[in-house]
Amino acid sequence: MDFPPESLKEKASATTLKTDPVGAAALFEQSAAIMARLRAPGGCPWDREQSFDSIRKYTLEEAYEVFDAIERRDFPHLAEELGDLLLQVLFYAEMAANEGHFTISDVLDHLNRKLIRRHPHVFGDEASRAAGNRADVDAAVEGSSAAVLRNWDEIKQAEAADSREAQSRLDSVQRALPALAEAAKLGAKAAKSGFDWPHWRDLLPKVAEETAELETEAAGAERDPKDKARMAAVEAELGDLLFTVVNLGRHLGVDGEMALRGCNLRFRQRFKQMEADSARPLEDLEPAELEALWGEAKRKIAEAEAGAGDRR
Repeated sequence: MDFPPESLKEKASATTLKTDPVGAAALFEQSAAIMARLRAPGGCPWDREQSFDSIRKYTLEEAYEVFDAIERRDFPHLAEELGDLLLQVLFYAEMAANEGHFTISDVLDHLNRKLIRRHPHVFGDEASRAAGNRADVDAAVEGSSAAVLRNWDEIKQAEAADSREAQSRLDSVQRALPALAEAAKLGAKAAKSGFDWPHWRDLLPKVAEETAELETEAAGAERDPKDKARMAAVEAELGDLLFTVVNLGRHLGVDGEMALRGCNLRFRQRFKQMEADSARPLEDLEPAELEALWGEAKRKIAEAEAGAGDRR
């Protein structure tokens, strides 16, 4: 997921911190020991009851909280959120160890070998190959980020070829991505084979078509809300509509995830303005009154933003 361009370069801090690997290792050892204790007999009942399926939703939540802290440049909060995200790694590793799959040491070994393997320009070609690199790349990148990324991709492709046989060109798109990002990458990957809409305008009839199909299924589900097959069809049609809209954004050069995050922020701001402007609780208002408040909130926020822009 791409960050706004202004986030790529920050002014250097007056005080530069330096990582203490020894101290960090001691704290990491303590964290791993705490997690093991929580999952051990006599530990925390809640932690002991959890499974991979039960905590996976928290992993996404923690990742998005990290993203939010970065967007807000809330660095004290970011340190805490990164700790929460690291907790998810420790949790999964301890559950895997309990079931005899792997330990946190295996996780770290995979990470360390990958970092060395994919950075021959830093650690040397010999160390990179010892860590599993099978690609023939030029380690002399001469300070070029583009060359680094090119080598990274070639080494990664060699790893994929070693680990499994490619069955589809879409296999390179990670299933673990957020759905909006996955949809955009799938569309872009398919486009390389010519399977794509020629122009963004060509997607507009498709959006209308998918909307009509969703309307048909939703109307049927409304008549019989207990029909599970019908509800599954509604979900499928909504998915088709979202996929089409995400690929419309791809053609327009707009990231669907960032567009939706921006929309969510605007909704928060406008709804908060509605609450502030209303003399009565919103739930006591008629639909027409709510719509009027919404329109007024949009106007006020737009004027405030325009004024702020003029002052900059």
